[in-house]
Amino acid sequence: MARSSRAFTAAALGTALLSAALTGCGTTDADAKEITVYSADGLKSENGTGFYDTVFKNFRAKTGVKVNYVEGGSGEMVQRLVRESSNTKADVIVTLPPFIQQADGKGLLGTYAPDGSEKVRDSEKSTTGTWTPIVDNYLCFIHNTEELKTPPKTWDDLLDPRFKGKVQYSTPGVAGDGTAVLVKAMHDFGGKDAAMEYLRKLQKNNVGPSSSTGQLAPKTDKGELLVANGDVQMNFANMNSMPHQGIFFPAGGNGKPTTLALPYAAGLVKKAPHAKYAKEFLDYLLSDEVQRQASSIAGGFPARADIKPTDKNATALAEIMKGVEVFRPDWAQINQNLPTYIEAWKDATKS
Repeated sequence: MARSSRAFTAAALGTALLSAALTGCGTTDADAKEITVYSADGLKSENGTGFYDTVFKNFRAKTGVKVNYVEGGSGEMVQRLVRESSNTKADVIVTLPPFIQQADGKGLLGTYAPDGSEKVRDSEKSTTGTWTPIVDNYLCFIHNTEELKTPPKTWDDLLDPRFKGKVQYSTPGVAGDGTAVLVKAMHDFGGKDAAMEYLRKLQKNNVGPSSSTGQLAPKTDKGELLVANGDVQMNFANMNSMPHQGIFFPAGGNGKPTTLALPYAAGLVKKAPHAKYAKEFLDYLLSDEVQRQASSIAGGFPARADIKPTDKNATALAEIMKGVEVFRPDWAQINQNLPTYIEAWKDATKS
């Protein structure tokens, strides 16, 4: 499926679309048949064929409810909710961990367990009914397949001088995928200090901060970068439009490629202006119909354990994940310690 990368941020949506979204979410009519979704980038397409494009269109056809959409990095969306907490504009938020946990911890989420959430594994959703995954996903790295036909096998391979100015990862604490790079490094190197020492060394080759992971995919496809971080759903979904990127997973200390679960998680915003319709939308996201589209359209994985898609994308995704060791972080613990981790990263990389 051809669609854009996460570079399709709120800025790239265009002034008109953003203004429409803000106008819609600022309405004083609680009965207006519309909702506003604040979301991490990665599920919408520039050409109108992406997962969100399909979901929004079909949801409006079924219910008459229009979806206004505002997009940015996971951390950016949470901070926006914080700034607007006295005048809530969003109805639903979708972010990657640990930012959905962060939103929950800041009291920004309402309580609502959507229909279908009972079929999501207990270990993967909020214990208090404030958020649930809607599309499963995993951290990955990408390489330019023309200039770097064989991807690096290990983290240490990325320290090679040939990668100077050709490696970039998105900013931890701002981008969900960038934060996941930090988490994977701490897992693979056996702790915070060892991970920071490695990232200090990698800084010699690193281009520098990027607030959006999606900005890195087109750069890698064009050969401006040889290696960048990403996630399986986003990079698999945009391979048709960016064919010169390949997915890989740097090996951990045991020599085996590793990754971590990194689902898109959705929650009802506390004091949502259109809570009734927001709940209907959350129900729809976990419906059989939409969960099957997680692979066939989104290029990701269903959040519901009972949905087992067999489409060609699902088959290809299973092949990509074959032999990759998946770990599931304690996101609550990571969220609690994230400020410490980010400060350590800034100190190590001088970012």
